Amino acid sequence: MLQLRLEQRQTQKIVITPQLRQAIKLLQFSAIELQSYIENEIRDNPLLAAEERADGEAPPPNGDAASGSDADVPAFDARDAAPAVEAVAETDWEPETPGDRAYEGAPSAASPEAEWLSTSGKTGSPSEDYDPFATLSQAESLTDHLNEQAQLAFPDPQDRFIARYLIDLVDADGYIRSPLEDAAELLSLPLDDIERVLGVLQTFDPVGVCARDLAECLAIQLREKDRCDPYMERLLANLDLIAACDMHKLRRVCGVDADDLREMLQELRALNPKPGAAFEHAEIETLVPDVIVRRGPDGEWRAELNPSAAPSLAVDRAYYASLKNRCRSDSERNYLSDRLSSANWLVKSLEQRLSTILKVATAMVEEQSAFFDHGVRHLKPLNLRQIAAKIGMHESTVSRVTSNKAIQTPRGIFEMKYFFTSAIASASASSEAHSSEAVRDRIKELILNESPEEILSDDRIVTMLKADGIDIARRTVAKYRDALRIPSSAARRRLKRANAA
Repeated sequence: MLQLRLEQRQTQKIVITPQLRQAIKLLQFSAIELQSYIENEIRDNPLLAAEERADGEAPPPNGDAASGSDADVPAFDARDAAPAVEAVAETDWEPETPGDRAYEGAPSAASPEAEWLSTSGKTGSPSEDYDPFATLSQAESLTDHLNEQAQLAFPDPQDRFIARYLIDLVDADGYIRSPLEDAAELLSLPLDDIERVLGVLQTFDPVGVCARDLAECLAIQLREKDRCDPYMERLLANLDLIAACDMHKLRRVCGVDADDLREMLQELRALNPKPGAAFEHAEIETLVPDVIVRRGPDGEWRAELNPSAAPSLAVDRAYYASLKNRCRSDSERNYLSDRLSSANWLVKSLEQRLSTILKVATAMVEEQSAFFDHGVRHLKPLNLRQIAAKIGMHESTVSRVTSNKAIQTPRGIFEMKYFFTSAIASASASSEAHSSEAVRDRIKELILNESPEEILSDDRIVTMLKADGIDIARRTVAKYRDALRIPSSAARRRLKRANAA
């Protein structure tokens, strides 16, 4: 039976105001993103101005650059955030070639297509006719470069039309990975015409462009050097064996001895597996550390804010007073009041951001002081919850603070997330747990120092780690080894045998 009645309930809920959204967004910005955001705010708000300070002087994290009637900025402790993200572990084991190199650059067997290997101006006073944009030039793209060659190579309009379509299919590496049958069906043209035009495109600069796979790309470059003989063709047809480091089978398939195979592999290493990469012009952003770790006068490690990553804003109150006296309508006064409120809030939010970053970084440096003294082997297991409990903040706040932030130390620049690692149990109940990052470093060292006559299996590594007091499973060793891009013991053994041959 339906009936109407009045009820009074007391509930709690989080209301995220636009100001709080802005504060949360500021907290998780990187230094470069924050600088761009502030520049946009300065353009939009006439009452905001960049505050000049002496070089090397960081703004106080809780300064009084702005004052007004606005309410204080709430702490960055939003509890609606997603669970904290696990720490990102850096690895420096990168495959260099798919040939028979020593295992410090050993290739991954996952795919045969694994990775292979100013202008100046006149000085002087500018004249009235000086055009600052006259010397600027736009970098030529791979598509433009190929279209210019197609204009000269294809006098027939239909061939030129096919060429332009195929050039649009070329990816950033210089490959055409779409099936030609699809192009023929879409253009309603014979497949023979598509293949004929493709054959001409494959003679364009850069050499190897418009290939359909890695083997064809390398074959085009070898033909340009007049080195694509039957032995090389067999080698290119078995790139999977190169990735698997199976040199014995490669020699048998190609019909060559060890010396000839080594020379053939050296020729492949000299080729370019990504001919289109030279036309990539991606902007490289400079990594600006938000925090600098230095040893204090008392010998303890201390975290300091990086002045270059801590922009300082101020509210131009003199300009505000000048504008306020000239307001003639309520709408003008409301707009000016809104701009003042927004400026005050942004300045306070930036101060709170700096204070929160410094608080988290200080707690993190205290926990990981042994790393700064002795290196990665002395990293402690650490999670976001521990830091949050230490400084009295929510875990989601610590997650936002450590995201997209870098920290400069005497041992290099690291992501702040790097110092948060999971724990590996100790083999002894009386000993402390080990950091997963320290265990990875230990695994890499063991493999680097292994004897060519005694390649370490994952089980053998487990035994050696347990002797060092680290209780770890074999599957965990295999997972860490794969993350470091170190091949299996069988692949390393084949590599060393091939090198010895």
